[in-house]
Amino acid sequence: MGNRISMPEHFGESIESLKMSNSLTSFFIEVLALSGSMFAENNREKEMVIWLAQQDQSVVGIGTVGFDIDDMPWTIESFERERNFILRTISGAMERHGWERLNYKPREDWIIECLLKFQRMIFAFDKDSIKMESYLEWSKIEEDDNNPTIPIGYPKCGIHDIYLSCHGCILCNNT
Repeated sequence: MGNRISMPEHFGESIESLKMSNSLTSFFIEVLALSGSMFAENNREKEMVIWLAQQDQSVVGIGTVGFDIDDMPWTIESFERERNFILRTISGAMERHGWERLNYKPREDWIIECLLKFQRMIFAFDKDSIKMESYLEWSKIEEDDNNPTIPIGYPKCGIHDIYLSCHGCILCNNT
């Protein structure tokens, strides 16, 4: 089993899906969340990091966190800024920002290759491919919700300095 990150169907086979083992997927998501947590400056950027951190296999299940790029919580009005932020986040992960907080030594060559593929996918993704319902459904807070999808106030883990998702800290969860 494993996980796959894909482009929306209308891209056809022009951009190959990113296929990863479960352990590589965990590392991939963790380094993106670490990097994004360092670079996020506004609420939309923090929300993008939180969405990535919610792809936590230790909570939602092994082999269940694959997604299409259009499943990410993009917004039409802020798309260019959001895409630029994700590209900065990927670059930061490739530069190993925050990796010292991991409790293991990853296979760097494997993760860099995956980050490069993901970067190509994000470059190719366009505003016309956004599914606004993905963001609207994901960010919806119910009145009686004691565990909102986006934690109120955008708290960070006191140990790892990474944005918490509704599942807690992705790094603490994997310890």
